[in-house]
Amino acid sequence: MRIFITGVAGFLGSHIADKMLELGHEVIGVDNLVGGYVENIPEGVKFIKGDLSNLDWLARIMAGSDMVYHTACTAYEGLSVFSPSLVVQNTTQISVNTMTAAIIAGCTKFIHCSSMARYGTQEITPFSEDMVCRPQDPYGIAKYAAELILQNLAKVHGISLVIAIPHNIIGPRQKYDDPYRNVAGIMLNLMMQGRQPVIYGDGTQVRCFSDIRDDIDCLTALAFDDRAVGQIFNIGPDEEEVTINELCYEIANQLKFNVDPIYMPGRPQEVKHATCSADKIRKYFDYKTKFTLSDSISTMIDYIKQNGEKKFNYHLPIEIVNEQTPKTWLNKMF
Repeated sequence: MRIFITGVAGFLGSHIADKMLELGHEVIGVDNLVGGYVENIPEGVKFIKGDLSNLDWLARIMAGSDMVYHTACTAYEGLSVFSPSLVVQNTTQISVNTMTAAIIAGCTKFIHCSSMARYGTQEITPFSEDMVCRPQDPYGIAKYAAELILQNLAKVHGISLVIAIPHNIIGPRQKYDDPYRNVAGIMLNLMMQGRQPVIYGDGTQVRCFSDIRDDIDCLTALAFDDRAVGQIFNIGPDEEEVTINELCYEIANQLKFNVDPIYMPGRPQEVKHATCSADKIRKYFDYKTKFTLSDSISTMIDYIKQNGEKKFNYHLPIEIVNEQTPKTWLNKMF
């Protein structure tokens, strides 16, 4: 089959490309290189650099593809409160463009990678797929809006749609010089430079982190098992909850770093307790967690050592600057 992957230079997209090539498929990938590294793109991918905002161009290069994995997104939950125009344009609009191009090109299946930000704050955790979504920041709202539009288009035009919700995936190839996202990568890059990590709020925010190696088989199964069509699946562990403080100390322990975190004011609209249930993906596709958070951190340390610490790249504009805008961004503290 010919598989078309958006965001192929990104963390998730490049790993999906690896798996599709391993299975013997032809892979075409597109990326604007804002959120990924060109070095991530596996050998064998037909790579086309470009922007998903150009619908006519996108439909042309997608022609002849059988299936689309849509992983591209300006996936910046915290930044979306201060750069909503940028994030919504590169979340909802590019998703609609990609689905529209897929329909024009005659693709038969569309795998959409959404975000646990769709859930917002719920009375019960972990989040399950049948919950009413209550996204509370522009990014979460944009991801959920994209889902609703894609579901509508899929129903009308007959393309098979699967919505995957990978959550807090970490591992090699994650962009670790980005000051706006990827908390584990930011902490690792800082500590490996001998600098203290920054924690927003009191650090008691609860998360589960998911090793990319645990998720990739399920993400593959969603594309080739008809039971997935029309379904929404959380993908990631629910049995190893950690606070951001605990994450920080786990990284410090592995690096043997004398940590003394710098605490900054909390970011507006951040969800305090955000974990997802894996019950559905376990039932359908026998999802199992093989790697612990400690394992994941270890592989990330090896990856950064191999590629070298990087200066943080403040590569995105902040549209709204006021007293709530994090000083870490305005003063380029990382």
